[in-house]
Amino acid sequence: MLVARLVYAYNWYNIGAVLPLLAVDLSVGTAQLGIVLGVFLVGVGIFQIPAGFASIRWGPRRVAILGLGVMGVAGIASAFSPDLFILAISRFVAGVGAALFFAPALALISRYFPPGERGPVIGLYNGAFSIGGAIGLFGGAAAGALEGWRFALGVGGVLLVLAGACMAWIIPPDSGLYKPSTLTELWRRGAGVLRSRSIWALAFALTGFWGAVYVVAQYLVQYAYEGHPGWGTSVAAALAAGVVFAAFPGGPVGGWLGERSADRRKVVALFSVLTGAMFFLIPVGPLVIVGVALILLGFFNGLVFSIQYLMPSYFTDTRDEGIALGIGFLNSVQVLVGSGIAIGFGYLTGPFGWTAAWIFAGAITLALLPLLLLVERQTAEREDGPYRPTAVSRPRLR
Repeated sequence: MLVARLVYAYNWYNIGAVLPLLAVDLSVGTAQLGIVLGVFLVGVGIFQIPAGFASIRWGPRRVAILGLGVMGVAGIASAFSPDLFILAISRFVAGVGAALFFAPALALISRYFPPGERGPVIGLYNGAFSIGGAIGLFGGAAAGALEGWRFALGVGGVLLVLAGACMAWIIPPDSGLYKPSTLTELWRRGAGVLRSRSIWALAFALTGFWGAVYVVAQYLVQYAYEGHPGWGTSVAAALAAGVVFAAFPGGPVGGWLGERSADRRKVVALFSVLTGAMFFLIPVGPLVIVGVALILLGFFNGLVFSIQYLMPSYFTDTRDEGIALGIGFLNSVQVLVGSGIAIGFGYLTGPFGWTAAWIFAGAITLALLPLLLLVERQTAEREDGPYRPTAVSRPRLR
């Protein structure tokens, strides 16, 4: 599953690495390329909740494998796209596949590891996205330079199909607990998750955080080009890659802290506030300070989101079969609303300049955090005592 997550992340970032090649070959501009990037996120965002319901109906294993297959076929189709319209459709379908894989795979991890042990593994799963994304940036650029953009996208699709086949062979079948017989029963099981105050509050509390961190990956090179031409494009690209890499160690650390914290909300709030502070340093600090701030920002990003994805496995309204739907709802809100924040950031840079835009990113990170007070309080203690590693019956791998 971690390998599948790496390949999945490669297919998020490989297209960004070959955008200049796409622009030349398809005779399109930057604005049109933005449509291709945007429709992928639309597919990711709107199909998270259907993926959660499908996970309840057919089990998270089947849905996760289906997601890898759909994303892989769409990646291969992208490589054969004759024009921008077909490429955009292919990327939208790839986003749908990404949505089908993400939350159900997390639900599987939560099922395989008992309370007290799943946090670090969820952190590894989250951190694997960072490594896969970095491979997508560098590997996609290298593949595109050697064989063209079609090869860079196509090889990602082939790897996804292979990852799905391996997952189907290795991961044991679901136990049969996830099979409501009617749509009414399916809705009844999922409605409680969608009505959960904790899920709604957590989703919106970290939406500003998601949007602001997304901004870094999208705009940092352009910021360096316009605001600090002396840095050079290679330095700016290295800084952006550093943010991605730093999220990897942050993931397991966040999962470990999440399993042992006195109040998970406070841990999330603390590191979100520190992340907001890093944004305020970007427009005013010299290169060394900015570099340190960005590395810390990436580390905090991995840490916070690992705890966020851990929390639904313990919420009263979302534990057990509702985990995938709960996580899917979180991701849906944050991708759709957070993408709007990223667009707003871009518009601010024109009339108000980069400094105002970075301050906006830091402020929006902090502004929504008070919603964490509405989230169900979670600690390392439950009614059945503290979380301790226990001997559990885990499915045997084939």
